[in-house]
Amino acid sequence: MKHTDYFDQFSERYRHYKGGSWCYEDGCVYRGLLQLFEATGEVRWKEHLHRLSDAQVAKDGTLAGYDPQEYNIDHILAGRILFPLAAQTGDARYLAAAEHLAGQLRSHPRITSGNYWHKKRYPHQVWLDGLYMGLPFQIEYAQATDRTELIGDALRQFSAALALTADAGGLYVHGYDESRNQRWADPVSGKSPAIWARAVGWLAMALVDALVILPDDGATAELRESARLLLAGIVERQSDAGLWMQVLDNPGLAGNYEETSASAMFAYALLRAVRLGLVQGKEAQTALSAGRRALAALLETRLKADDGGVTRLVGIVHVAGLGGFEGNYRDGTPEYYLREPVVSDDAKGVGPLMMAYAESLLLE
Repeated sequence: MKHTDYFDQFSERYRHYKGGSWCYEDGCVYRGLLQLFEATGEVRWKEHLHRLSDAQVAKDGTLAGYDPQEYNIDHILAGRILFPLAAQTGDARYLAAAEHLAGQLRSHPRITSGNYWHKKRYPHQVWLDGLYMGLPFQIEYAQATDRTELIGDALRQFSAALALTADAGGLYVHGYDESRNQRWADPVSGKSPAIWARAVGWLAMALVDALVILPDDGATAELRESARLLLAGIVERQSDAGLWMQVLDNPGLAGNYEETSASAMFAYALLRAVRLGLVQGKEAQTALSAGRRALAALLETRLKADDGGVTRLVGIVHVAGLGGFEGNYRDGTPEYYLREPVVSDDAKGVGPLMMAYAESLLLE
C-alpha cells in the first residue's frame, strides 16, 4: 500500500471525533488534509477537507456544538483551516466563523503573565498543548485582519509560557498552575513534574508554525533561538529506532515506550523548520536527517494491518492531561503518562503524520 492510500482510506473512514462538534482533534486531521493538498495538488485531499469541515460551519459562520463560554483553548485550533478555505472559495462563512473564535480569545481568562487559561474548567493553568491550540490561529487571524497587536500578544505569551515551564534539562514540563492549588503543581514553581513527549510535540509545532510566517527580526529573535534550541534537544533524544519516548527525558523508566503521535509531531516540526529556513547550516542538516529518519520509522513500523486487514497507525497514546478528568486525578508524574491507554488511528497521531509526510514531499 502506498502511504497516501492509507491517508485516503483513513479519511474515507473518518467520522467527526466528538459527534460533529467543533474540536481540536478534527482540526489535526484538517491541517493534515490541507497540507497534503498543498504538497500534491491532488483534489481528493481538498474534497475530504470540505466534506468534513463544511458539515461543521453553518452559512452564517456558526460552528457546530461550539460554546465560547466554555473558554476551552482547544476549540481554537481547527479554526486555522478557515483562512485558506476562505481564500480558496471566497465564501464569507469561513471568516465569519473565525470571528466567533477570535471573539472567544478577546474575553478568554488569562493568568498574570498574560497567558490564556487552558480551559475554564482548568483555571489559572497553562499547558503546552494550549500554545498550539491558540497562538498560531491568533497570529494568522491577526495577519488576515491587520490586527498586528495580536501578534505581539502571541509572542509575549510564547515567551512567558517557555519561562514558566522550562526544565533544567533544556526541555519543558507539561503544565504550570499559577494558583499552586493543583496537587500536580510544585508548591514553589507551579510546574508539573514530568516531560510528556506529546506536550513537547505540541510546543514544537506551535513555535515552528508561528515563526515561519513571521518576519525574522528583533521581535522574534529570542523566540527563534528558543525554538532552535528546543529542536536540537529533540534531536538529541531521538531513539536508535528513530522515534521518541512517551516520557521524553527518562528513556530507561520502567514501562516507557516509543510513542507515535509525538514522534510524528517532531518529524513535522523538524522538516518544516528546515524547509522554511528556521534552522540553517549544520543544524538544518542534522534536523533534516532526524526528521526523515523519524518519518521513515513511522511509515515502516507503525502502519500495521489489523485483524480485518485494515491498515492502522498504531502506538498512539489516547489522551493525557493534568488534574481531574472523568473521575480520575491525573497527577502528572512520569508513571502517570505510562498508564494512559494506547490506541490506533487517533486523529492526534494521523493528522501530524499527514503533515510530516506533506513536508517531506515539499522538500524533495
